[in-house]
Amino acid sequence: MECLEKLTWNNYTREELERISINSPDEKSEEMVYRNWDQIAKPIDGMGKFETLTAQIGAIMHTDQIDISKKAVIIMCADNGIVEEGISQSGQEVTLAVAKSMGKKQSSVGRMAETAGVETIPVDIGIASKEKIKGVLDRKIRCGTKNFKKEPAMTEEETIRAITAGIDLVYCCKEKGIKILATGEMGIGNTTTSSAVTAALLQCKADEVTGRGAGLSDGGLLRKQHVITEAIRNYDLYRADALTVLKTVGGFDIAGLAGVCMGGAIYHVPIVLDGVISMAAALVAEKILPGTRAYLLPSHKGKEPAVSLLLKELKMEPVIDGNLALGEGTGAVMMFGLLDMAMNVYNSRVVFSDIQIEQYQRF
Repeated sequence: MECLEKLTWNNYTREELERISINSPDEKSEEMVYRNWDQIAKPIDGMGKFETLTAQIGAIMHTDQIDISKKAVIIMCADNGIVEEGISQSGQEVTLAVAKSMGKKQSSVGRMAETAGVETIPVDIGIASKEKIKGVLDRKIRCGTKNFKKEPAMTEEETIRAITAGIDLVYCCKEKGIKILATGEMGIGNTTTSSAVTAALLQCKADEVTGRGAGLSDGGLLRKQHVITEAIRNYDLYRADALTVLKTVGGFDIAGLAGVCMGGAIYHVPIVLDGVISMAAALVAEKILPGTRAYLLPSHKGKEPAVSLLLKELKMEPVIDGNLALGEGTGAVMMFGLLDMAMNVYNSRVVFSDIQIEQYQRF
């Protein structure tokens, strides 16, 4: 697709980024979706959270005639310099290897997306390699971030370029006719960066939000928590704004996904969040562009400890509680399948008169 393949950058400044305005989702469309659900031959609120989620989608799209037939997952891939501090049991070469697998549609999310009829869009936004990866979009800002224990992970310009890349991808996907998007990521060390971002923005202790990632030992977990605590103290991040937190201890993948979330709000495209990295990005997006969260849908409750706090802050209730910790957008793609089933009920419109019984009334 030309729009996706063409590499373009908007030269936003911090001030311009913060001046972006968005409209609220359409309340009338939301009410109409709820009314349509009540007319379907089922108990009142019988589809539970899926009635709420579809009403939210209708409000975002400004219609009660909801179409989510074309779906895609944007997977931001990047490396993190903090890996130098031994906060992961894997090296950065794993990011490149998995990205290559994604390009071939052979990774976990590729297999799941194939089953669910979802397009995968893996993006190299900062992999620590100059290799061009077949099947992966090139939006590289730099070959990995810097080690935030020693210096800020990114410059402000790099951070904003990564955010802009995410915003632009949402625009391109909408131009292609994609109706709903999911967020995914791949990058060794990104449970450290997402935990650091979360701890700083929620002003909580590192041990409250930092888990074992892909499987750290007790010693590795303590080292990870210490690195985050030290960074928050050294950079005074409890008093910093969201963009400063992001550029200091975040990653290109988180910045890109924050842009995807913001793009959803700007272009009225529903965005289904995946796990802890996506949620940390969503929190950054909401802090930079208030109101963004109204355009975001939860998918699953992952096993990282930061998830519960992020969901509470974002005022979200996930549907799937499967102890997932895979990343790549797999939980969000799984959510697409559930939404498709709910939409089949909604769009079939089997009403009470069709089965010759009296309609239930809402009291």
